[in-house]
Parts: sequence; C-alpha cells; structure tokens
Amino acid sequence: MSQKKLIETSIPLKEINEASAREKSIRHKHPSTLHLWWARRPLAAARAVLWASLVDDPGTDSERQRLHSILKQLVQWENTNNSDVLDQARAELPQDLPDFLDPFAGGGSIPLEAQRLGLTVHAHDLNPIAVIINKAMIEIPPKFAGQPPVNPESRKNIGHDTGWEGASGLADDVNYYGSLLRDEAFSRIGHMYPKAGPSTVIAWIWARTVKCPNPACGCDMPLVSSFTLSTKHKARVVPHVDGKSITYTVETGGSEAKTPKTGRGKFRCVACGREVGTDYLHEEFTAHRDGRVMIGVVAEGRNGRVYESPLGEEHVRAADVPMPEDFPDAEMNQDTTDLISGRGYGFTHWHQLFTNRQLTMLTVIADLVEEIRERVREDAESAGRVDAEEYSRAVGVYLGFVVDKLAAYHSSICLWHTGRDIISHTFGRQAIPMVWNYAEANPFSNSTGCINSMLSWIVEVLENLPACASGEASQHNAQAPESFRNVIISTDPPYYDNIGYADLSDYFYIWLRRTLRDVYPELFRRVLVPKSEELIAAPYRHNNDPKAARKFFEGGMSEAFRNLYDYAGSDYPVTVYYAYKQKDTEDDGVISNGWETMLGAVIKAGFQVVRTWPMRTELTTALKAKVGALGSSVVLVLRKRSPNAPSATRTQFLRELREELKPALDSFLKDEMSPVDIPQSAIGPGMAVYSRYSRIAGTDGTEVGVREALSEVNRAIDEILLPIDLDSETRFCVELYKLCGLRYAPADDVNKIATAKNAAVDSLRKRGLIESDGGRVRLVGREELGGRDESLLWVLTQELVHAMESGGVEACAEIVHRVGSEYASDAKELAYYLYTVAENNRWAREGLLYNNLVSEWASIIESANKITLPTEISINYDTEER
Repeated sequence: MSQKKLIETSIPLKEINEASAREKSIRHKHPSTLHLWWARRPLAAARAVLWASLVDDPGTDSERQRLHSILKQLVQWENTNNSDVLDQARAELPQDLPDFLDPFAGGGSIPLEAQRLGLTVHAHDLNPIAVIINKAMIEIPPKFAGQPPVNPESRKNIGHDTGWEGASGLADDVNYYGSLLRDEAFSRIGHMYPKAGPSTVIAWIWARTVKCPNPACGCDMPLVSSFTLSTKHKARVVPHVDGKSITYTVETGGSEAKTPKTGRGKFRCVACGREVGTDYLHEEFTAHRDGRVMIGVVAEGRNGRVYESPLGEEHVRAADVPMPEDFPDAEMNQDTTDLISGRGYGFTHWHQLFTNRQLTMLTVIADLVEEIRERVREDAESAGRVDAEEYSRAVGVYLGFVVDKLAAYHSSICLWHTGRDIISHTFGRQAIPMVWNYAEANPFSNSTGCINSMLSWIVEVLENLPACASGEASQHNAQAPESFRNVIISTDPPYYDNIGYADLSDYFYIWLRRTLRDVYPELFRRVLVPKSEELIAAPYRHNNDPKAARKFFEGGMSEAFRNLYDYAGSDYPVTVYYAYKQKDTEDDGVISNGWETMLGAVIKAGFQVVRTWPMRTELTTALKAKVGALGSSVVLVLRKRSPNAPSATRTQFLRELREELKPALDSFLKDEMSPVDIPQSAIGPGMAVYSRYSRIAGTDGTEVGVREALSEVNRAIDEILLPIDLDSETRFCVELYKLCGLRYAPADDVNKIATAKNAAVDSLRKRGLIESDGGRVRLVGREELGGRDESLLWVLTQELVHAMESGGVEACAEIVHRVGSEYASDAKELAYYLYTVAENNRWAREGLLYNNLVSEWASIIESANKITLPTEISINYDTEER
C-alpha cells in the first residue's frame, strides 16, 4: 500500500482558512488581477492542499506539528515568493515527482501553485479564456525566464543582460510596449476625450432616458438609481425642470433630490411624477427609443476628485462619435436573461453594452496590438534573439489582456462607486446587471479605468509569477480521454447548477479573438466560446428541462472522473474542490444535488473518499454571509479503491459508520474545530466507510445509493454530537427549537413533543421556558432567561449564548466559573448541536451566535481559570484542604 500523505491525517485547517480568507482582500501583485475569472481558488488553499498531498505523513504528533509549522508559513501571502520558506517546503517533498494535471484549470490557481512547488504542470480547460489565462501564468513565463528585455530603452543600460530573474525581463518589455500602445492610441483617438478646463476628466456620468408617456409632459425622463455622486465629497446631481426640458447641475452639501427609481424596473418622471414600469421600459428599449443624457463629470483635481456639472456641447459632441466600421458583432446567448439582465431591454449583441466611443477606443487599441507585436519582433531580432517571433507573440498576449481589462472598465454597465470614488467594473458580480446611470471612463487619465492602470496590474503580476518549472496549458474537454498516466491530480470542477461561465466569457472572448486569433488560431477559431459541452446543469440549455440538465451533468461528471481514475497514480491522493451550495433540506438532513452528484461520480469511477476538508475560500463581512459561506468549499481527498473491494450489507455499513465516526468527531472537537467546519469534515470519515466497498446492499437486496448514505451520515452525526444525558426539559426545548426555532408553533405540536420527551407543558410554562399566545407556543427568548434554573442545560446554554453576544469571552467566563467548567462543557456540546440545527434550517443569525460561543470556548475556559476567589475565601479553602 502506498505511503499515507499528510492531507489524509492532519493539516492546520484554521491557519489555512485564515490565510485563504485574508487573500481575498489582496489585490496588488495577485494573479487574480492579471485577467478576470469568476471563481479562482485562493493561492493559499491551493498551495496547502498540494503540499500536504505530496508530503508523507510522519506517523507521530510531534513530527506532524513540525510539518504544520512549515505549512503555516507556506500559506502566508508575504511568503508567496519567499525563497527560504519555499526551499524549506520543497525539501520535504519526494524526489522525482510525477507531472501534475488539472483538467478543470479555470483561473489557474491550482496549476500555478503546483508549478511554484516545482512540478511540471499541465492545465487543461474547455473554455478558451481559462486556457489563455493559464498560458499567461504557467506556460509563457518559464519559456523566457531569466532573459533580458529587448526594448531599446532597457538595452541602453550597462549590464542589462544580467539580473533579470524569473519573468522580470518579459515584464519590463510588456511595460515598455504597453506604454507605446497607449501613446499611439492617444495620437489617434485622444481628441475624443477632451479636458475639463485644465483638469483631465476621469469619467463622464450618464443616465439612460426614455420619453415620458404622459402626453402633457413627453420629456426625456432620466432613469437614475441615485443622484448621489460621492458620499465623501457630498456631491450630488440636481435636476432642473423647465417645461419639458430638464437640465442638471452638480452641487455639494444639502439633501439629495428625490430618486426617480421607485422599485425594480420602475421609475417616476422628475418633471410630472408619472410612474413607468418594466413593461414600458422593455418596450421602449427593445424598439431602441431610449437615449442618454450627461448628468455629471468627475475630473482630476489637485487634491483628489473634483465633481462638476455637465461640461457643455464640446463634451457631448466628443462622446457622440459614429459606431466604428469594424467591431465585434457577436450575438449574445438568447436564453441568458438571468445572467445578462440587459437581454430583457433589447440587448441582443455584445457591442450594445458599449457606447460608440467605447467601441471605437477598444477596436483601435485591439488593432494596435498587432502593430506593436511587429515592433517587438523587430527589436528582438535586433537584440539577437532567435525566438523573436515567439517572443513577440508572448508580449502580445499580455497586451491583449490590457484590452480585456479595459473592456471590463469601459462599458455602459460600469457604475460610479459613490463610496470609494472609483469606477466599478462590469462584473461586480457573476452576471451582467442592467445599469441605469453609468460612468464612461477616460482611458487616457491617470485614474480608475485608465490604460496605465490596466498595464501596471499586469506587469506587477508578471514580475511575481514563479516562472520556474515548465508548464503547458491547452484546450481540452475533461470528458474526452487523454494519454496521461500516473500523474498527480488536483482540480476544481464545475458546480452542478453554477453559472454559465461560457456565456459570460463571450464578453472577453470577442476582444481576445480580435487581438490573438493569429497567435493561437486553434484556440480562437470559433466565433464564440463553446457552450454546449460546458459541464453544468443549466436547464436553459436543455429546453428548460431540469431533469435533462441534471442527467447531462451527472453523465458528464461521471465520464470525467472515470478519466481521472485512469490518469491518476496510486502513490498520491487526488484532491477535488467542491463548493458546498445549492442545499436541499430533507427529513433526513441536508443534501445537495451537486454534492450528491459529485460524490456519486467519484465513487462510481472507482475512488474512495478518505478525508474531506472545509476550506473558507471567501472573504465575507455580512452577517448572513458569515454563516452561509464560512466553509464555502470542501476539498475531497480521494484514493483509488481496490478493484477487489468487497461488498457489504446496510447493517454492516451502519455499524462501521458509527464505530468510525465517533472517534473522528471527538478528534475534531478536541482540536477546537469551528462548528461550521465539523459537518463537512465529518462527511469524509463517513463516506470513507461507504466508498471502501464495491457495493452496499439493503435488506431487500437493492443498492444503498449515495443519497441514502449521506442521509445516514447526517443522522449519525446528529446522534453522536447531541449529548445523551439531557434532562427532559432540555430535550423538549431542543425538539421544539428544531421544529420552529424561536418562533411560535401550534399548541398541538408542542403537546406531542412534550409527551414524547416526558415533559409537562404546564410545568415548562411555570419554569419560564415557554410562553403561550392563544393556540400557539414558543420558547422564551434567551435574553429573558436570566434567573431561571441553571441546572437545566437548555437555560445554561442560552445564558452563555446571550452572554457571548452581549459581553464576549469575559462575560461567558464569569458564568463558567460560577457553574464549573465540567458542567459548562455540556452546554458547549449542546451549543454545537444547536448550531447544526440552525445551519440546516438556514437560520443565519442563530447559527452565528452558536458558532461564536463554540469557537471561543478555549478562550472562555482560559479566562474562567484566571478568575480568583476573594482572599479570605481562598484562605479558608486552603485551610480546609490542609
């Protein structure tokens, strides 16, 4: 049997999750700023999972702690390129590691971190945008690592042939030729972006308009979500009505004018007050009877942003340019209204998301990329480079990314962020919303959305890519077989009914195809991104039939994992990321269609699930998000199941499940694992029992499927985690809480629970645990339980939760000191169980409160132990002991 790896036994999950969540707020030098992708895994998580999958488990706690110390350093953002930390980590890896493969490479975090650890990397994806991103990160930089730049400016410097580590020489050329690109573009279209007096304009603020349907009015009514321009500068747009004419000024201070938007897709006319709804707007926009009006300008002042009123006819004329003769005239997917809200407002082609000035700017710069590439080739030949043509194409890839980044900040979907005083790019979320008042950026300013800014993001990333081991990125459908054998695999496959990245990718594809089609003709041979093969359960791709969509996803995922089984070696585990979302609540617990499908696919392919690790891959601040997304991804650790694996009966499965799940859960609790992580972590040992067998037969001979197995795992978790020796009153309160939380329940249901738990309703009412309202009963709120009988574990638990919310660790410590830590620990166990109840019912606030108590338990006990008794009492106790 192959050597067990660290990830199969123990990893410092807390530190990995903290580093992963923190990374979401890091921008400068982060690969995510190279090119937008909608669902990248954090580098910290990818690096940790890969390293722990390659390192042998030492078998002793002391040695594991030593490896944990290395891993804790390895995941820190500051150590991403720290040679000392990386060398120490690489020294723990086996020699002659096999190649690495990620068949669903996406944004490239996993392949990039495999390369950073020294593996030869293969990154494959069906989506050409994902492929080109991976080429830019793992394939191109190593080819030109250590080589000096070819631009004449850098070649003037003495000793320019040395000191260019990694991809820094390539980055220097991208910066130089990107600046040439900007200068040449300005010489051709700079006149389209006039100044505001001596100041350079950052953005023009526009509002879409339609004719007011009121015959007595008929003005061009502005469709504005808010007249606020800046909360920091207290700048706001003020409309002035003169008959059927509306003009606008920008003022500071005072109160905002009444917002025209009255609801989703509903606006009132600022002139006559007439309200219009979605149907009227759809009709006007579809018939192209909509217009726009400038309502404000943002300029570069000496001390920051300056907000000004519309700047007159010169600026209107500058924006009112004809549509360019040659632009990407590609049609949007006609079934994606949920992804692209503008589809309901007559937007049928991608170019309609851009103003004519934006289209002109983007086409000019895109076409300039080829001219600049020729300049790079000539300079490379002059520098004696034998790879001049290939090198010029490489530089062209990053210049193509400049165009794509500009496209993200230069569309009529870009809002002006009133709190941060910047332009929000098109993809503020994983969709393209309808935007009513938008900001049109100046690409030649020195502020948000400018060419210099787009270029600097790319150069910074390129300078910091590892550019060490060789890498290969190619377009491939994971459902089709390849010739790989005995490779290391870690991947982040599609998530059941997740969004269609292929549809959104068209937004960038139309521009990259224009700039790079002759560089990668096979990659950009299609007019748009391939969609029918994309492995998601999207009903709109199957005649709006959810069953057909699910069948497509399940079949495709099963085929993909059968291929992975063939590719994977036996010496290293396969790791698979899954976003634990799309929950379906059932009587037997919480099950997800996607989760079930993923587990079914890997098990049917011949894999055994040996561990599951919840990875917090999202940085969230909202209360609801904190609870719902703490363990936002689960990493499945898989091993090949023996072809000779035996079968088992359902009874045998259930017996072994409880035997093996109990010590696993005890270990999680001992390690102070957060409550939000335990259910997902427990899936691992639970499904390990299920997946070690070739088949599990029920009493009637039918096979026990994944869904039933998951239900049994959930049930077993509940049985193990709920303390057995509860008083009858607490058992009643727990059952009532499971039924309705802190809301009212019908009295008949409450009586049934009381009978089952041997509790008397009248007694419960007298003890202040429940209250009645007509024919309804509910649990008394925890803030009202003070002074109740703390010998009831329910009361103590709720007191601790309330104390944690109102007074924090110290307040809880006072209670623990009073009742004793041994009894209080029972309350901690009950709090964890109640957290699982709240989580399963999506009670966000409730779940967060229980989670906070359990997560801080070690600190509570530590604080409680520090509380000392008064001196005279301490002496008396001491005397008694003697």
